[in-house]
This record gives sequence, structure tokens and C-alpha cells, in this order.
Amino acid sequence: MALYEEVSQLLFPTRCFGCNAVGISICSTCRQVWSPHYYLSHISKLRIHSAVIYSKTASRILLAAKEQGLKGADILIIDSLVHVLSQGQFDRHNIRLVPIPSSNAALRRRGRSFIVEITETVAKIMGLPQSDCLEVIRKVRDQSGLHATARSHNLHGAFGLKRGVFPRGDLILIDDVVTTGATLGEAARVLKSQGFHVIASVTACVAQPLR
Repeated sequence: MALYEEVSQLLFPTRCFGCNAVGISICSTCRQVWSPHYYLSHISKLRIHSAVIYSKTASRILLAAKEQGLKGADILIIDSLVHVLSQGQFDRHNIRLVPIPSSNAALRRRGRSFIVEITETVAKIMGLPQSDCLEVIRKVRDQSGLHATARSHNLHGAFGLKRGVFPRGDLILIDDVVTTGATLGEAARVLKSQGFHVIASVTACVAQPLR
């Protein structure tokens, strides 16, 4: 077994999620960048609690989790979300976590619903209920090249509630990163329009300032 592991490391050496350097899954330099703190921002009346400032390093870590399915990267994101939920002073609320759903194209490409899986793990660690109640109900364009207004138009009407799922309590939206806030804003709008109580969002990363 030891010989097999040595050969595997020679053929497929471990690389840092953040900078791709050979060595360990996350090097000390990238670990300093991905160091959970606590940042509070707002989209309209929605409070967004985040752990890490979005950067090139953070982007690579998110992609390692989302697109490559690397469990070590998942753990970094999970730990960041747990950190923020612990810091957010939600003790007085009847919290229920609501993940932002992936598009159908992303589901097919990744073979999993990334944020739903992450949220399930966070909920278990924190001892909180979660509700996978949202779904993408129409095709949307790739958001990466769009500015804030275009993103908002692109996502308007993109989410719907799953049939027969009623997310009671004080809802906290969970996502990996907030850049313009269009995704979280639309998810909150849909839930509120159906009479549900959205109190905040928690994300692993936040762009500063929100673009």
C-alpha cells in the first residue's frame, strides 16, 4: 500500500487548490488568503454574511469544488459557511437553511447539486434544519460576462418553489459566492412572494465591493 501511494504521488502529485503548486492540497500562502473572517454586506434589505473576500485564489478553490469535485475544496467551503453561521448572531431565530440550486446544465456537467450537498453537510454540523425548496425553472445565460443590471434581468423569474415543499421558519439562503447579488436577490424575492420569511444569506465568499 505504501509503495502504491508513493507511485501515485509521482504520477499524480498533490497540488494546491489555490495556486496549483505541487505539495499539499492548500499551501500556506493560499491558506492565508482563504482564512475565514466575517464580512457583512447588503442587497436592498437582504443582509449577506460572508467568510472570505473573493479573489483569484478563492475562485480557484471554488472551481476545484464545483467543477472538479475535490472533497478537500468542499471542506474549505463548508468550514467557511459554518464559521459565518456561528458568527452571525442567529440564536434568536428559528433558522432553516435554503441552498441556491444549480442550473440543469451545471447538474449534468458536475453530476451533483453542489450547493445542496454543501448545505446538507453544514446543516448536519450545525444541527440545523435545511430545505431544498428552490429549483431553476427556465434556462439562464452564463452570468460571468454580465454586469449587475444584466444579471438581474437574466435571473428574473428563473427560480421557482418545488411542489409540496414549504420552508417554514426564518430562512437563510446559502451560496458559494456573492458578486452582484442578483442570484440571492431573486431567490429571496421568490420566497418572499410566496409568504416565506427570508432573514439573511450566508456565502463562503464575497466580492468587495459588490460588482
